[in-house]
Amino acid sequence: MDDLLQEATVALWRDHERLLSLSGISQAALIWKIGRNAVIDCLRRVKETEELPENYEAVEEDRSLLRELHERIALLDEPDRTIVGMQLEGYSYEEIAAHVGMTEKNVSVRLVRIREKLRKSMTI
Repeated sequence: MDDLLQEATVALWRDHERLLSLSGISQAALIWKIGRNAVIDCLRRVKETEELPENYEAVEEDRSLLRELHERIALLDEPDRTIVGMQLEGYSYEEIAAHVGMTEKNVSVRLVRIREKLRKSMTI
């Protein structure tokens, strides 16, 4: 919970100039949007995982699929390769959009299309 509060505070601070230029309902709407996005970003990073058994060893097939996926990602055009790489590193759609010069919605749509393209190209 402390991390979430910190994330929201940092996000508000980043947009403080725009926030101060607004008034009334617009200001409240921006605060709500920034807070909501901070919650969504935090939830995306916190994924429930299942513990692997102590005697688990990665199967060679797992490694070969992972290698193939990395090879397919390397073959993507820019900015698709950057978008996928940033998402795998845990960046939010907002951060990716700012980096590649797109809207968050456009990043979302591109990721769906990229995933489908990668899924079709894999030899599973």
